[in-house]
Amino acid sequence: MSDFTGKGKDYIFRQLLDYKSFTYTYLLADPVSKEAVLIDPVYELVERDLNLVKALGLDLKFAINTHVHADHITGTGDIKKRVPSCKSVITEVSGASADVKTKDGTKLEFGKFSLEVARTPGHTNGCCTYVWREKGMAFTGDTLLIRGCGRTDFQEGDAATLYESVHTKIFTLPPDFSLYPAHDYTGQTVTTVAEEKAFNPRLTKSKEAFVEIMGNLNLPYPKQIDRALPANLVCGVFDEPPK
Repeated sequence: MSDFTGKGKDYIFRQLLDYKSFTYTYLLADPVSKEAVLIDPVYELVERDLNLVKALGLDLKFAINTHVHADHITGTGDIKKRVPSCKSVITEVSGASADVKTKDGTKLEFGKFSLEVARTPGHTNGCCTYVWREKGMAFTGDTLLIRGCGRTDFQEGDAATLYESVHTKIFTLPPDFSLYPAHDYTGQTVTTVAEEKAFNPRLTKSKEAFVEIMGNLNLPYPKQIDRALPANLVCGVFDEPPK
C-alpha cells in the first residue's frame, strides 16, 4: 500500500471532480488498516469512486455528506447498496436519514486517523466542516468556498450565522491548514486558512457588510434543487433517480 501514498506520506488522499455540478468528492484512507472514507460522493459517479476504492485495496468505512445538498444527489445511498458494511454519515440537525448522525465534536475514526465534526451552519442548518487535524486539512462543504462562501437565501440559510461559523470554527484553525471546499467553479482546488482570512472578498468584511452583500446577490434558483433535496433527505436511497 505504501506505493499509493506518495513519498514520505502515511496516508492516502484523492480529490475527485464532478464536471456537471462542480462538486469535489474526497477519498481519505489509512494505508495500514486500509480503512477509508468518502466525503460528498455524487450519485452519477459512484462507479468511479468505488472502482478507485477497490483499485487501492481499501475498505470503505464511511460515506459522508457535509450537508443536505441542493445541487446534486448524494451517492451515499447507492454506495450502501453496493458496500453494505459502509455507514452513511450526516449531522443530526440536518433532518436527513443516515446510519451515523453526528454532533459538534463527534470524531469519525478510520484506521489511526479521525475526522472531527465542527458544526458550521449558515448555508444550511446541518452544514459541518470535517477537520483532519493530524494532516492539517479541513473539508468545509459549502460553508466556505475558495474566495467565496455558500449562498444563504434558501434551505434555512442565514448570512449572520454563516459569518459566525466561518470566523469561530474555520478561521480559528491554524493558518497553514489546507481548506478543501465542496465546490469550485473557477478551477481552483485548495486554499488555506491564512489565504481566506486575507483575501476572501466577502468574509474579510464586517458581519454587517457581509450580511448586506449576501442579501443582494440575487442568485438564480438552483437548477437541481427540486430533484436533489427529496432524495438527499433519505440519503439518496431510491429505486430510480427522480426526474
